[in-house]
Amino acid sequence: MKIAVLLPCYNEEAAIAQTVAGFRAALPGAVVYVYDNNSADRTVELARAAGAVVRHERMQGKGAVVRRMFADIDADIYVMADGDATYDAASAPQLVRRLIDEQLDMVVGSRVHEAAAAYRRGHRFGNKALTGMLARLFGRSFTDILSGYRVFSRRFVKSFPALSAGFEIETEISVHALELRMPVAEIETPYFARPEGSVSKLSTYADGWRIATTIATLYRLERPLLFFGVIGALMASVAVLLAIPLAITWVETGLVPRLPTAVLATGLVILAFLNLFAGLILDTVVRGRREVRRLAYLAYPAPGGGD
Repeated sequence: MKIAVLLPCYNEEAAIAQTVAGFRAALPGAVVYVYDNNSADRTVELARAAGAVVRHERMQGKGAVVRRMFADIDADIYVMADGDATYDAASAPQLVRRLIDEQLDMVVGSRVHEAAAAYRRGHRFGNKALTGMLARLFGRSFTDILSGYRVFSRRFVKSFPALSAGFEIETEISVHALELRMPVAEIETPYFARPEGSVSKLSTYADGWRIATTIATLYRLERPLLFFGVIGALMASVAVLLAIPLAITWVETGLVPRLPTAVLATGLVILAFLNLFAGLILDTVVRGRREVRRLAYLAYPAPGGGD
């Protein structure tokens, strides 16, 4: 089977040669692609010298690079990792074998850090919080939704729209698998500290906020009935709380002395129903869109399943 190793890179001259060499040794039959994202150092030169096929994506952001890689590369199995030598290339054959043997669509390399410097405390906390948030909103999740070490089937890659721009791409990948109910698995893999001279491009707070908002946005897009239904229920609850004293006064005196409150309560009820109907309409649209994605996914055979 044709295996492609995909390495998105931005200013990784300190680690890219080691990363390419590691994957070429672990998967000798695979083609290693390095997609440079406007690096200002010697990343391209060193990657090419290490034996990688180097290509370029000018639109800045990891999401843009992943979108380009998935569109351009034609393979049966896709191994995606970062070019910073933090992921264990020696684990790649195990991930690929699990994907093929069980005919899965994605295997996630769940990170087990080998050194305190490999996985900063803020990143660990953020990952757990965001993973828990995804599980609560979508009902199930992975143990490491932000891992960049993943193996995909062809049908996963070619049915994935890749709309994110930055590091939230891993979250979008996870939600895509969950919503289409794809067969997936996780395998614990070592996670190492960056080599000296390599610097993380991930901002704990800024990117953490973007990932959290991405989860909320995907929830609105994928579960509109629940999303707008909750908003409508809150509005209706506030309207009822405002209307109870008015109703009691009206029963006792036959008067409605607080007309603005009555108007506000009525408006909230109308908005609550509008949210409910919006959720119902969008839920129908989402179901149709999900069927289209599912059909695109089913257009390709399972890995190892033949034509």
